[in-house]
Amino acid sequence: MPMELGLSHFWSQGDALSHSVVIILFLLSVGSWYIMLGKSLAMIQARRCHARALDAFWNASSLPAAMEALQAEDKTDILANLAISGANAAGMHQEHAARGIGSGVSPSEFVTRALRNRIVESQAQIESGLTFLASVGSTASFIGLFGTVWGIYHALVKLSGASQVVLDKVAGPVGEALIMTAAGLFVAIPAVLAYNAFTRANRLILARLDGFAHDLHVFFVTGLHGRPSDKPIDMDSVRAARRA
Repeated sequence: MPMELGLSHFWSQGDALSHSVVIILFLLSVGSWYIMLGKSLAMIQARRCHARALDAFWNASSLPAAMEALQAEDKTDILANLAISGANAAGMHQEHAARGIGSGVSPSEFVTRALRNRIVESQAQIESGLTFLASVGSTASFIGLFGTVWGIYHALVKLSGASQVVLDKVAGPVGEALIMTAAGLFVAIPAVLAYNAFTRANRLILARLDGFAHDLHVFFVTGLHGRPSDKPIDMDSVRAARRA
């Protein structure tokens, strides 16, 4: 009678250690896919709303209207929190400088410090979960390989007392043990691909955040519109202004 093969047979023949390996791989897979789906939705949302949020902010008639428009358009709150931090820092410095407390610190330095701290916090928020994906991608395949080695070892131990080794008696247990390696790769490969994709997407978001921080710095310190204009610069006007 041929030996029954399959995942159920493999599970019934396994011991506590092999079951633990399967459970660990399953939990790693669930955790990584949860992070991948969540971050994918966040990336799509950021790509859709950030451009609209910046346009709404810079096209507003006043700072309160700009802050309100930015909070309404920015569903991720990344750009909105940065603008709020800059506005609070500028207002706080102006209030303290009027009292003589903050006269030793320039408004540029005060606003820069607030924006930099907010960027660091936003970066930590954006990159959350990447460490887990990197850990899963680098360890899941080895965990599966360990389960394979352990399963082959037990298969050979069971056959050690047999007087004659039959191929079908070896192929079944060994083949089922090799499933562990496939399971480890199934968990590791998506995590590695997702880590690389999210790292690149995060760089684009952080570059936009950094550019917005520079524009906010110019706006809050000098009062000028810090966003770069799409119109070409008239160099003749610039030279004439310098000569004057």
